[in-house]
Amino acid sequence: MDRSPVAVITGASRGAGRGIAIALGSHGCTVYVTGRSEKAGDHVLPGTIYETAQAVTEAGGKGIAVRVDHADDEQVQALFAQVGQEQGKLDILVNNACALHDALTAPGNFWEKPAGIVDMLDVGLRSSYMASYYAAPLMVARRHGLMIFTSASGAVHYSFGPAYGAHKAGMDKFAADMAVDLKPFGVAALSIWMGALLTDRLRMVIASDPVKYGDLEAASETPEFTGHVIWALYNDPGLMELSGQTVIGAEMAVQYGLTDGPGRQPRSCRDTHKVAPRAQYPVVLR
Repeated sequence: MDRSPVAVITGASRGAGRGIAIALGSHGCTVYVTGRSEKAGDHVLPGTIYETAQAVTEAGGKGIAVRVDHADDEQVQALFAQVGQEQGKLDILVNNACALHDALTAPGNFWEKPAGIVDMLDVGLRSSYMASYYAAPLMVARRHGLMIFTSASGAVHYSFGPAYGAHKAGMDKFAADMAVDLKPFGVAALSIWMGALLTDRLRMVIASDPVKYGDLEAASETPEFTGHVIWALYNDPGLMELSGQTVIGAEMAVQYGLTDGPGRQPRSCRDTHKVAPRAQYPVVLR
């Protein structure tokens, strides 16, 4: 079996998941890329799991595409059974899959937008719980591993409506509470706030209203940026001391001496929006 670190990135056909997968591939990881898009036209935006897996391999890792509908628990269970059978371990799980509705960023109050926006609490929040549920035994068995939840500052302020905010707040809470259960086994769980990502979706948003969103391009992070931060976290000797926290990717990059390309240092939302992650109280009730 390959001894390189093994990662599973959910929702990696495009966007943040694709960028994170490629970044981890550049560090030599074997990366399982999940999603539903297998061919052009499966989604309004470009990108497939096979294209991402190939990009991971070209970056220096080993990309393995697995079609998974993260709304189907049996498919999720089968994914991790496959990882266990083929690799005998799992080092990194990045919970990133999310059902993002095209109308999420449209103007209007929540009751004026399609009700389907709330689906991100199924494929997004619930799906992250189930992926972690099936990933945990692989990590616990070896007393080693890192679970990541991709999140954003909308967890603590209004952003695109209540469904989006509940998803982000839930991701932060999953990391905090799963860390409590995982701590005795040497497995860490963290939530990472990403900034605006320069993905195909964001480019569409910018193009829809250049006057309103034109400044986003210069202020955004590349999709690969968070992947490099995750790799630095994974290799941090003090990782278990961070477990349970929600961290800001831009701030961790400064701490680890990372840039988003030559001389480019994304700004923290602590500076741009004057917000910070909520701290979890240390009380544990069982």
